[in-house]
Amino acid sequence: MQIKRSYYKILEVTTEATDGEIKKSYRRLAVQYHPDKNPGDHQAEETFKEITVAYEVLGDPEKRMRYDQFGHDAYVSGGAGGFGGGGGFGIDLEEALRTFMGNFGGGGGGGSIFDAFFGDDTQAPGKRGAIHGSDIRYDLEIDFEEAAFGTEKTIEIPKLTTCQSCKGEGAEPGTEKTTCKSCGGSGQVTSNAGFINILRTCGKCGGIGSVIENPCKKCRGDGRIHIKKELSVQVPAGVESGSRLRMTSAGEDGARGGEAGDLYIVIHVKKHEIFERHGDDILCEMPISFTQAALGSAVEIPALEGKTTLKVPEGTQTGKLFRLKGKGITDLRGYGRGDQIVRVVVETPTNLTSEQKSLLTQFAEISGEEVHPISQSFIKKAKKWFKFCSD
Repeated sequence: MQIKRSYYKILEVTTEATDGEIKKSYRRLAVQYHPDKNPGDHQAEETFKEITVAYEVLGDPEKRMRYDQFGHDAYVSGGAGGFGGGGGFGIDLEEALRTFMGNFGGGGGGGSIFDAFFGDDTQAPGKRGAIHGSDIRYDLEIDFEEAAFGTEKTIEIPKLTTCQSCKGEGAEPGTEKTTCKSCGGSGQVTSNAGFINILRTCGKCGGIGSVIENPCKKCRGDGRIHIKKELSVQVPAGVESGSRLRMTSAGEDGARGGEAGDLYIVIHVKKHEIFERHGDDILCEMPISFTQAALGSAVEIPALEGKTTLKVPEGTQTGKLFRLKGKGITDLRGYGRGDQIVRVVVETPTNLTSEQKSLLTQFAEISGEEVHPISQSFIKKAKKWFKFCSD
């Protein structure tokens, strides 16, 4: 039997990919391998067909759920060469014959043809037909300082949870499920394909083996109800926008005894009015006066813990960067802490009095500068450029 590639691998996404991520990856691959862009390329054409089939399944939430539970067995083609199943299954006859001959012709290994298609069917009756609960995504917006130091948040999520009235059974309390008459409670029915019999999921009960004659009034037979649930979320220090927190089994409850899905919390960090994050480092701009820059000074600057002191040496130029070790963001993986980088911006005085202008003019004359002082090295570069442009 030819081993089929996972639809997730075909679309180059993980099993945890969102619907949007799956759609985006499909569009990219479809454009890349489209026959119109690869005329005469048989391999590209086959790849295009492959990704189209994969997206038809993963792009549909219900089909994706069945695929996650049953794999390729859930959607084997039921066309001219196959037999469609009432539960969404189908068996390709040619593939079935190859498997049959491989298993019984000495080259296919052990096990029966039924094991090859359906796997081990020794699960407990209470788990037959179990459906895994869906994962939930929740977008959480937090402040910059909460991301830096960590925080605890209470969130409310809408979800499907097990109906307490019927305990998830789907039948009205006081009533019981009845054995499916179509399959006799086995969950499977037999169809003939030439000289072999093939088992498929019962279309009457969906493989459960029982039917509900009197559905629960509260959940209408589904076994689950919609609620809004409050959860406490621990946000670790060092998270940034795009970080995902996973809470195992906090998603929607499964149906018919299936396991619960997971909750994925996607973090969005608000912009800060002072700090800008770069990895685990934070950057801030600190304005200082012309006098402080020229003579040097100790200035108080904002820091994550409140404030700290920065020593500005005399002659500091605007744009000068100062690095304060260990004053940045805590590394999310526990590898220490980043730095705080301070960019100094020298403010030019405005609204000068006549006396101040006179003193600055005297200062320029004493220094041998023009009234509008320009770096001598810049003047040399400018003169060189002027000469180049005139030649």
